[in-house]
Amino acid sequence: MSFLRSAIMAVALVLPAVTAPAFAGGMSKTASNTVVDVALSNPDFSTLVAALKAADLVDALKGPGPFTVFAPTNAAFAALPAGTVDNLLKPENKAQLQAVLKFHVIPAKIESSALAGKKLTSPPTLQGGTLAVDGTKGVVVGGANVTTADVKASNGVVHVIDKVLLPAN
Repeated sequence: MSFLRSAIMAVALVLPAVTAPAFAGGMSKTASNTVVDVALSNPDFSTLVAALKAADLVDALKGPGPFTVFAPTNAAFAALPAGTVDNLLKPENKAQLQAVLKFHVIPAKIESSALAGKKLTSPPTLQGGTLAVDGTKGVVVGGANVTTADVKASNGVVHVIDKVLLPAN
């Protein structure tokens, strides 16, 4: 697997189940870092981190927020069709990569307790689209399962997901 593919796989952030265990890799669920720092501190987000860098979104997501980030893991990126990640990382596809990544971010702090037991549509993502949220059996966002919820950051919250969310257009 190429370095770029590994890096892209770390881009996606996902929402975990409402009663998810501690964050993978022993990460604390306390707010002391930005949502970007949360991703940087966990090797399961190396692809996401690479994608954020390629899309020039690191500084924006280190800003004051608040942000809710649905972060796909490296495995979520690896599940995409062969060549998808490498293609998105090409400089000429930067706008498309930005759209995909911004589709994983809501400019508000939404913890899993606000989703539990509800079916709703998210507020607009940074990309402009919305996500279908089903909190009736765990939390499912846009077809992705939240595997770890409520990883707190100084500028929002990260929910780990098992699938990369793709905007309709």
